[in-house]
Amino acid sequence: MKLAVEVLNAVDLMPKDGQGSASPYVQVEIDGQIQRTKTVHKDLFPSFSQTLFFNLHDPSHLPNQSIEVSLYHDRTTTPGAVTPGQNRNFLGRVKISGESVAPSPDTAEVQRYPLEKRGLFSHIRGDVALRVYLVPDSVGSTDPDPIPVNDPLPIPAFTMPESVGSNDEKVEKKVKNKVKEKEIKEKETHMFYSLGAGAGMGMGMGPAGEVKEPIIKPNVVFHEKLARPEPPPAMVHVRPPFPMMGAGPRPEFGLVETRPPLAGRATGNRLFGTPGNLFNAPGGIFGTPGSVLQGEKIASTYDLVEQMRYLYVTVVKARDLPSKDITGSLDPYVEVKLGNYKGMTRVIEKNQYPVWDQVFAFNRDHIQSNMLEVVLKDKDLIKDDYVGRVVFDLTEVPLRVPPDSPLAPQWYRLEAKSGNKLPKGEVMLSVWIGTQADEAFPDAWHSDAHSVSTLEGLANTRSKVYFSPKLVYLRITVIGAQDLIPADKSRLPNPAVKIQVGHQLRRTRPVTPSINPMWHEEFMFVTSEPFDEPIVITVEDRVGPGRDEPIGRIILPVQAAQPRFDHSKPVEPKWFSLAKPVFSSEENGEKKESKFSSKVHLRLTLEFGYHVLDESTHYSSDLQPAAKHLKKPSIGILELGILSARNLMPMKPNRGTDAYCVAKYGSKWVRTRTLLSTLCPQWNEQYTWEVFDPCTVVTIAVFDNCHVGGQNGEVRDQRIGKVRIRLSTLETDRVYTHFHPLLVLQPSGLKKTGELHLAVRFTCTAWVNMVASYGLPLLPKMHYVQPISVMQLDFLRQQAMQIVAMRLGRAEPPLRREVVEYMLDVDSHMFSLRRSKANFYRIISLFSGFAAAGRWFDMVRNWRNPVTTILVHVLFVILVCYPELILPTIFLYLFLIGIWNYRFRSRHPPHMDTKLSHAELAHPDELDEEFDTFPTSRAADMIRMRYDRLRSVAGRVQTVVGDLATQGERAQALLSWRDPRGTAIFIFIALVVAIVLYVTPFQVLLVAAGLYLLRHPRFRSRMPSVPFNFYRRLPAKSDSLL
Repeated sequence: MKLAVEVLNAVDLMPKDGQGSASPYVQVEIDGQIQRTKTVHKDLFPSFSQTLFFNLHDPSHLPNQSIEVSLYHDRTTTPGAVTPGQNRNFLGRVKISGESVAPSPDTAEVQRYPLEKRGLFSHIRGDVALRVYLVPDSVGSTDPDPIPVNDPLPIPAFTMPESVGSNDEKVEKKVKNKVKEKEIKEKETHMFYSLGAGAGMGMGMGPAGEVKEPIIKPNVVFHEKLARPEPPPAMVHVRPPFPMMGAGPRPEFGLVETRPPLAGRATGNRLFGTPGNLFNAPGGIFGTPGSVLQGEKIASTYDLVEQMRYLYVTVVKARDLPSKDITGSLDPYVEVKLGNYKGMTRVIEKNQYPVWDQVFAFNRDHIQSNMLEVVLKDKDLIKDDYVGRVVFDLTEVPLRVPPDSPLAPQWYRLEAKSGNKLPKGEVMLSVWIGTQADEAFPDAWHSDAHSVSTLEGLANTRSKVYFSPKLVYLRITVIGAQDLIPADKSRLPNPAVKIQVGHQLRRTRPVTPSINPMWHEEFMFVTSEPFDEPIVITVEDRVGPGRDEPIGRIILPVQAAQPRFDHSKPVEPKWFSLAKPVFSSEENGEKKESKFSSKVHLRLTLEFGYHVLDESTHYSSDLQPAAKHLKKPSIGILELGILSARNLMPMKPNRGTDAYCVAKYGSKWVRTRTLLSTLCPQWNEQYTWEVFDPCTVVTIAVFDNCHVGGQNGEVRDQRIGKVRIRLSTLETDRVYTHFHPLLVLQPSGLKKTGELHLAVRFTCTAWVNMVASYGLPLLPKMHYVQPISVMQLDFLRQQAMQIVAMRLGRAEPPLRREVVEYMLDVDSHMFSLRRSKANFYRIISLFSGFAAAGRWFDMVRNWRNPVTTILVHVLFVILVCYPELILPTIFLYLFLIGIWNYRFRSRHPPHMDTKLSHAELAHPDELDEEFDTFPTSRAADMIRMRYDRLRSVAGRVQTVVGDLATQGERAQALLSWRDPRGTAIFIFIALVVAIVLYVTPFQVLLVAAGLYLLRHPRFRSRMPSVPFNFYRRLPAKSDSLL
């Protein structure tokens, strides 16, 4: 077998020749064999189109090998630039694992790999496109393309000529001519693997998933094959100091790094539009979408998404319309037509001066005509009457880019079908070409949603920004009551207090029957501004099992509670009079006045110093207290560009998926517009958040909209997948663009439902505050000086999530309960055997470093490497003689480890790890148990089986806990005289050791102990040591267990 490495092209290389360019070539090395491609002169976007073949002596060893692909600048092509011994400059490298090699050319996909640095101070950028696969020995013996290349046989590194193909002018001319002929004849295309395929940005996916025309660039063009979801397996190169247990997740569940044409990336990238099209050409109607010239930037804040062009039409109003009905009036509405796409305003009945004020937006991909037609009609029962129209030539439509002011609408006289102007009737319109940064974009009717027929369904497709309500803890302390008067005065009441705040209900414990009871109980509730739900406090008398009679009630507003911002200011309790309940015997509204009224003693406090947790503490996005003046200053800005998705799973039969995204960070929620009936939606929407703490998480999820038809009732939006990104793992001012896998765990197993293309940038605006925040407590001060129990926090979190879901569900369009619950992980507290296994293996992985250190020490003790053992002896003696060097040596060692691991740092944000989550190997029964309801709804036999399994696992845990307790009790038995002889031996040995330590220098004893531990195996015994035997013989309390 032979290994074939097909080098296609490279993109955006670093200039190295001092003239803003480079002459790159590619060198490939595997198993001591080195080959290189031809040199491409002065091109930062070189095209190689060359295949290199390598002999494999044993293909079974290929998964354990790595292929190193390096790019160099050939300095021999620059006159006077060659230094003796330095005829090339490093441009970047890629290491590809042998496991990712395709078994045949048919299954090999073109993969684009970002170039990596060689050292800490290297300046590298760009990526290279490769195909790596296996071929039989009969293939590759001769290159079908007669372009001169190096001999495919193994070449030693020290004999490989660096200037092959660069000094001979004839050879270079032949190479150039051959490349040109091949490009013209076969139209060989090279592509960006990273292109996000945004609408209006060149290559992309249309609404139905069709592939659009690729963007052709000089030396850099595109190929449809790269739209496939297969990610490059060797895209991520992360080598931790201590490897995790087992292999990583499967390649299809990993991240795919991309390089879409974004203005927010480093300036100087050459990004071009698609020439030759009326709507894309530099002189066309829509300009050059996505074009960013050298050193330019799009003049808008949308620099993390691909620029999309839209034709905007604003229908404001009409006046002096001719009458069409018998009544002398008309029911006007407006149709906006562009090719086969048609948008309609609402119908205004019997009005000759209607006002609509509606905006229509047509995507550039939906432009099917050069003429825009605005038709005004009269609504009728049988057939709508034609009133008039206005026609626009799209070549005359102006271009507007924010921050330009909005285009002023103008009056246009209506014309008949023949083209003649009507004597009366005008409509006010404004028409312009804009982008998704236009302020009219969120509320416009979009051609993407042209199939939505109802206004309610159209509202459910629009993009919106939501804010969570301000949540505050309400603390109510029930101290006691006084002068309670029960209905039956012949007995003492058995009182209890019931407190209700909204849907939250709490009750005090029963006390001794008394008319002056005391409880001293404290309850916590979650309230939200504007505090419109009252506090209802009822004192009840338990007169029988399950039967309570009210003694008195009081209704208080939440504002009656005293606000508290600091624990140092105690809140004084107050007495509140209870209102007597009205009995049926009191007729005609006559109430008997009593001299005394029952009272209840309460302390009401609004705790503004806490942060109300509505998310899991492990991935919370907001940690600020409720009080505004206690919040920390902003440290930066988080910018998120939701570009696109690809290969989504069809969620509706025969309709595809109506996908939209929801992102949450802090109290701000964003929702993109819904794109209908497409598996490859292109959103290209950008949002911004203020960052107050770097150790927070932003959550992005994709859903299928099930309400575009105006459905109500029990229809729920379906989950497609979720992505979490922790801000502390991001480098500042760097744009991360990746395809994130969308994974959903279902009772049938793990499913990949698509990939979400995101661009993320974290910008720090206050470095001192950000660095100082790492030393501050994670939660506000009140959580530590007056902590809330874990069980109570979990209960309050559930209440907070219900309040947030209820409030956001009342918005328009609503952010529905199923969406909020999925974003806030409402079911994360439920038991899962899969999660338990995952956490167990996390602990095992955590201690794997200590286990590796123990194995290394055992190797040193057993003299398996005598040189290492001798060096350890020398270091040990030095540290004993100079103990003041121990701590500096430890911290210096930590510093060096950190510097060494810098080169292996993660180059991508964290994502859902299926291997870590134990999702790939989970048993179906475990998943069925995880998705079971609470309380359970499964059959009795299955519940019995799961209970027996749980008992088996708990039995093993019980044994381990008992062994730990036994070891601790043996340590207590050393001095407890439970074993008189054992204790006597121990205290005698302790006396001898004390005398020896008094008279012998400590350093001498330390050296002797160290040399004894490191003694040669010849002086060791396989039998347990004396102290170990003595300790094992000590008694424990396990003898007394039943």
